[in-house]
Amino acid sequence: MKKIRLASRGSPLAMAQAKMAVDFLSARIEAEFEIVEIKTKGDKNLGLSLSADGGSGLFTKEIELALLNNEADLAVHSAKDLPTAIPENLRLAGCLPRDVYRDVLAIRADVSVPSLIASSSPRRRSQLKKIFPNAVWSELRGNVHTRLSKIASGYADATVLSEAGLVRLGISEFENIVFKPVKTEICVPAVGQGIIALECRAEDFEFFCKLGDEVSMQALELERAFLIALGGGCQSACAGLYVDDTFSFFHENTGNQKIDMHGKTFEEKLQIVRELASGVA
Repeated sequence: MKKIRLASRGSPLAMAQAKMAVDFLSARIEAEFEIVEIKTKGDKNLGLSLSADGGSGLFTKEIELALLNNEADLAVHSAKDLPTAIPENLRLAGCLPRDVYRDVLAIRADVSVPSLIASSSPRRRSQLKKIFPNAVWSELRGNVHTRLSKIASGYADATVLSEAGLVRLGISEFENIVFKPVKTEICVPAVGQGIIALECRAEDFEFFCKLGDEVSMQALELERAFLIALGGGCQSACAGLYVDDTFSFFHENTGNQKIDMHGKTFEEKLQIVRELASGVA
């Protein structure tokens, strides 16, 4: 029986996503699966700032090296963590079906309007300043449970998390925390948010590319095309979401906007998002 090794970060969320990938793939091919835990730069040094140190590759470089060194066959990523440039000998092989994709405000239960919000995301900061104009923002790193525990104990009044991450970890409530989903009209999600992406070596692409969810893969390609055309990454205050033939995007120069893409071919949609990026950058 074919053995497929999946490389993943070791955080609780990353391991949950790796197990989801195993379940997804095992329903499509008969194989033996092994999850290979990889420590990334972002995991090893929690003092790094996504904005100050640059988010590109903090959570992916070592995982991609495991592929290139034949220590794994597939990499499992939160698609929003992927840098815009994929190494020459690697390919995005596919995606799992997209989960929920909104941001969620996690606010301490005794706070009505947060005055101190902890988030390392320039995208979230830029968009949520519209509804919390007087709030002070600070950095916050660590896994989901760590961040929630810090907010609950008074480190800050609130933080912002991915709804998909909370769902995948089975967190619907947390002591002394109230969860408030944020509408995408207020805060457009990060490119790829809610998508689990699979990456492989170029020579294995033909095998793995047939296994993924086509709808999610096309959405990710459109969103990444927008980000690539902007030259952006985790350190940039920009966002893009393609759902139900509508492309929503955020940029500091334009604010939040939506483009209807009903009736367009995929190639036409790619051209539209690239032109949008050229017009706002």
